[in-house]
Amino acid sequence: MELTWSEFERVEMRVGTILEVNDFPEARKPAYQLTIDFGSAIGIRKTSAQITKRYQKEELKNRQIVAVVNFPKKQIGKFISECLVLGAVGDEGDVILLAPDFKIENGLRIG
Repeated sequence: MELTWSEFERVEMRVGTILEVNDFPEARKPAYQLTIDFGSAIGIRKTSAQITKRYQKEELKNRQIVAVVNFPKKQIGKFISECLVLGAVGDEGDVILLAPDFKIENGLRIG
């Protein structure tokens, strides 16, 4: 199914920096709870991500990532996800995070 250009433009993919990483033992599949800074215009958002196969908590803190910030909030157990972190999904379900090559300003839009 093809998207129109105007449909694509509605998806707000933004750069953010992970501030905090916590285990998410209540999740059905292994996941972390992330707190991400998307800059002053968007602010701080929380999400969960199934990225435990490739990433340790310590290496995620202060890492920049790309996320969709204009999806509706989603309830995951007792946790509310406020954005969707993007990554490439490997054959075995492992996720490789999308990220800028250089440190850039939080909140910059991906286009």
